[in-house]
Amino acid sequence: MTRYTALPIDPTALKELRATDDAGRAMRPFTASDDASVGSPLRCCLRPVAEGERIALVSYAPLRRWAARTGATPGAYDEQGPVFIHAEDCGGYVPGDGYPFARPGALRTLRRYDARGHIAGGRLLEIPADDPTAGIDAALDEAFGHPEVVLVHVRAVEYGCLHFAVPRP
Repeated sequence: MTRYTALPIDPTALKELRATDDAGRAMRPFTASDDASVGSPLRCCLRPVAEGERIALVSYAPLRRWAARTGATPGAYDEQGPVFIHAEDCGGYVPGDGYPFARPGALRTLRRYDARGHIAGGRLLEIPADDPTAGIDAALDEAFGHPEVVLVHVRAVEYGCLHFAVPRP
């Protein structure tokens, strides 16, 4: 069981992204086939893309959307990047045992943010083979051990894309 809550893209944002993404482009759904999208992380339900699913690659600005809800002012730290989502409502994330996309040996960056939405440090994590959940819990304990940290983005090192967000409990 995890000690922290992994957050997918919220339903309101998903509805908006399925119309127009955060770069102002209309969604262009496609069917995942035996290509680079199969196995990629879906940010709507925090599981891998399966072959045959209708998905879309959209531009998403997670910190911008968080700032709009909290009143933060991230300034230059506002960024957007590509994420996969289901083209239609999928029912969302169903938490299970462990964290999403916690493949042993995978490299993750845990980027920390303060209440203004400014970067407040970060950490590289190689997900341990013996207990991936405990390894991620320890990295999040370290991040939230800094009192100014209110939000952590867990990102893939290879592409820099957001896997999920974790708020201070």
